[in-house]
This record gives sequence, C-alpha cells and structure tokens, in this order.
Amino acid sequence: MITLLGRELKVAFRAGGGFGYALIFFFIIVLMLAFGIGPELGLLSKIAPGALWVCALLACLLSLDRLFSLDYEDGTLEQLALAPVPLETVVLAKVTAHWLTTGLPLALIAPVLGFFLGLPEQGFLWVFLSLLVGTPALSMIGAFGAALTIGLRRGGLLLSILVLPLYVPTLIFGAEVARRGAEELAIGTPFALLSALSFGIFAFLSFASAAVLRINLR
Repeated sequence: MITLLGRELKVAFRAGGGFGYALIFFFIIVLMLAFGIGPELGLLSKIAPGALWVCALLACLLSLDRLFSLDYEDGTLEQLALAPVPLETVVLAKVTAHWLTTGLPLALIAPVLGFFLGLPEQGFLWVFLSLLVGTPALSMIGAFGAALTIGLRRGGLLLSILVLPLYVPTLIFGAEVARRGAEELAIGTPFALLSALSFGIFAFLSFASAAVLRINLR
C-alpha cells in the first residue's frame, strides 16, 4: 500500500495530477463569485459556507478523469490487475493520492478564501473540518465514476454528469456543518452524519470501483 501510494503521488505531480490546477481553479471561482454577487457583506457571509463547498466540489472534478486513464492507456492498469495485490488496494492508493494532492490542499486553503466571501471568523475552523472529513468521499465517488467511464471518448463530460448527483448528500451535510459552525449553532448531528457518510462511501465504493475496473479490463 505504501509503495503504491508513493508511486501514485509521483505520477500525480509529474503528470500534473491536479494539485496546482485545483487550487488555482478554486481561487478563481471564489473570486468570481465574490465579484459577481457584489460588495454586500451580509449576503456574502450568509452564502459563504455553501459557496466554498460548491467551489471545492467543482475543483475536485478537474483531475478525476485522469485517475485511471493514464494507467489504462499505457497498459499499467492491466499489469496492476494481474499483480498479487488486490485491485481494491490499487483503488485506495489512487484515491488517497488524489485526496492528498487535491482534497487536503482545498480544505487547507478554504478558510483563507472564506475571507473574500466575508466568512465569520468562527466559521473558519468548521469550513476546514467539514472539507477535511468530506473531501475523501468526493475523491472516492469520483474514482467510482472514473472507473465507469474509463476508455470512453469524452469520458470527462460523462464523468461529471454521473458524479455530480452522487455528490449531493456529501454537499448537503458538509455545507450544513460549515453553516452551523459559522452561525455558532450545534454541529453534532450533521458532522456525525457527514463522517458516517464519508467513511461508508470510502469503504463501499472501493470494492465497487475495483469490480467495475475488472469488468472494463476484460
């Protein structure tokens, strides 16, 4: 697992796996949102938690189509499928690498960008924590979509259409945690649901993604 993860991190950085692109996209879309809504601080601060979550969700989509496609095109994925390593482990390594290069940086930078949207200071921590807990689910759902569309023409567009509806539950609970944290309300229930949802998705879809890959590699 550690060896696979190290390999995936190297591939991600060498191939432009989304580390820089996701952050730049996140930064630009938040600024455009702030400019588009205008200088109404009250309105900005009210929508900031949900807006940051939507922007982070869209940024996560940028590199998902490359999650399996590079290894599929050069035959590496077939070799990994034949290796004495469960394909579920390969999926977990790829998803973890995607989260480390995309989800984690987005969670770290979100409170900073929240400043441009007038996010209250008490909301900075909860925006970070909600994204920290929720983005692994986004990466795993994206991996499932990438496995379904591997080898297809215009797979990136189809991937977005497939994945975005599956993101809705995570978005709802994640944005609710961030909103309640910003308004200093109780966050116990939505945070527990977000955590359970994220862990459940990570556990279940790793097997589902591996099964889909096996079917597509036949």
